[in-house]
Amino acid sequence: MSYQVLARKWRPSNFSQVAGQAHVLKSLINALDNERLHHAYLFTGTRGVGKTTLARILAKCLNCEEGIRSVPCEKCGSCTEINEGRFIDLIEVDAASRTKVEDTRELLDNVQYAPSRGRFKVYLIDEVHMLSNHSFNALLKTLEEPPPHVKFLFATTDPQKLPITILSRCLQFNLKNLSPQLISEYLGSVLEKEELEFEEPALWQIAAAASGSMRDALTLVDQAISYCEGRVATDGVIEMLGVPPQEQVYELLKGMASRSVSTILELIRDIAEQTPDYSHTLDSLLSTLHRVAIAQIEPKAADNSFGDMPQIVELASLISAEDVQLYYQMGIKGREDLRLSGEVRTAFEMLLIRMLVFSPSYVEPTNLEPMVSTDSSITDESGGAGTSENESEKKKNEPAAEIVAPAHLEEPESENLSEEEAEVSTEVPTDLIEQQPRDTVHASVEFPSKRVIDASQEKREAPNEGDKSDKPDSAAALGEITLDSLSPESWLRLYPQLEITGIAANVLANSDFQRAGSNSIHFVLDHSQSAVFSEELLPKISQALSNYFAFEVSVQIEIADAKNETPAMRSQRVKQEKHVAMVNDFESDENVQELLKHFSGTLAKETIAPHKD
Repeated sequence: MSYQVLARKWRPSNFSQVAGQAHVLKSLINALDNERLHHAYLFTGTRGVGKTTLARILAKCLNCEEGIRSVPCEKCGSCTEINEGRFIDLIEVDAASRTKVEDTRELLDNVQYAPSRGRFKVYLIDEVHMLSNHSFNALLKTLEEPPPHVKFLFATTDPQKLPITILSRCLQFNLKNLSPQLISEYLGSVLEKEELEFEEPALWQIAAAASGSMRDALTLVDQAISYCEGRVATDGVIEMLGVPPQEQVYELLKGMASRSVSTILELIRDIAEQTPDYSHTLDSLLSTLHRVAIAQIEPKAADNSFGDMPQIVELASLISAEDVQLYYQMGIKGREDLRLSGEVRTAFEMLLIRMLVFSPSYVEPTNLEPMVSTDSSITDESGGAGTSENESEKKKNEPAAEIVAPAHLEEPESENLSEEEAEVSTEVPTDLIEQQPRDTVHASVEFPSKRVIDASQEKREAPNEGDKSDKPDSAAALGEITLDSLSPESWLRLYPQLEITGIAANVLANSDFQRAGSNSIHFVLDHSQSAVFSEELLPKISQALSNYFAFEVSVQIEIADAKNETPAMRSQRVKQEKHVAMVNDFESDENVQELLKHFSGTLAKETIAPHKD
């Protein structure tokens, strides 16, 4: 006897054997038990969810020789013939191959005749959306008022293509995609009846790959049995599907939580050895991120359908809520990159690196050469930059700077430059003015990560000689800022040294220091920034200040009008002052004045910016 595939061998023969679709089964069972039968039924849903199977079971219930019932006897001639596919009064039509109006008219010519064998003549039309418009029009009248011995059962994967005139004449049942847990449990019961060995993680992999289709899942089981030589093993299924095990997805997210690019690249190399489907890997990553986000907000509502709740809870504690949302959004957008890229692995690597480095909490490795230097570079005639030997030695001995403040709150580095170093580089045509070597000005700033600020650095941070509010007092300049000495002025110097990122850093940057107790600090957050504040940020803010002062500090934040200058206000003010000074210096430059005079030009002040190497 020839082998029968599992998808056909284990096709349900009655409603009790159908996996899922309880909302459809309840309606059909009640209708059959009460004999409140419609003349046309429409089953919709994606492939492999049971549309044709339910239609055949319904036809069997209508024609069972023991009467119309929701549980067919499975013994009479009608039930047996329907199970074997040879019942003469069950006319199955493939609409995809019979789309012409002539085919529909030929079908309807026999509608008026009574059934030959059963109680009803049942027309089961699969993929009914493939019929032409003329075929639908020919079917309308008969579908609305068929003879009492005729029942129409339609199945389609695309109900949007059906005319509204057809939909209004049918009872419509929308079949849902099956959950991975339901598919896994059903596959386990099938393999137990087949007396085949299997590993539960392998069934989860197959259930995930089936994407809600039971037929696809059973087909993959058939393939896995052949691939694994008579059993369903996890390693074999992973190799067969070309997808990384779920454990590798967890490791990828842990690597992103640790912000280690080398770990991520190493994991991708391991995944690449399995000839993976990177799109499927990305889908698994996004699905896991979704469940992590749910676990962070409402742990009781987290989905445990994959049986991996401990791993999800661990990831929820490792990755911040902001990063989870960022990774998910970038992953959704990155699907198109995988589809368009000629080298899928490269696109996948770039996507994960982009997720990592764009995170607000990402810090560049401190062993790299700083991108911004406060030392002026002298440009030679060939365009190369020279650095003195003493300056190079000084850079090696200095600790690497660490950016701990949001990018939009960075202070312009020109604040730390001397007057000569702040001179703006201007390009002039050689035929008008002789070129001269100039110093360059750097625009961005790197906040120091050390808590102790020496006196010389404090002095350089003062933006204006006339602005006394920004000048540090001598006691604070010579040592560490203590809780007792904390004031609105010293708060402006302390903020850049805090190890805090994300929304919490933004809240503190817009907060005005009010008062400090023995182990507490009271801030006022400006009304304009109150939308970003929530009580859940207080532990993170308190931890950052506790780390700075080396003892536990509690923080209280009140929403009101800020009376003093906040770190964000100071940063914006300093930028504006430096820009005004830079524009004034530029306008007073003899070369610029000569150019404006010679060409009768005007100066676009908003376009003037520090020169970047």
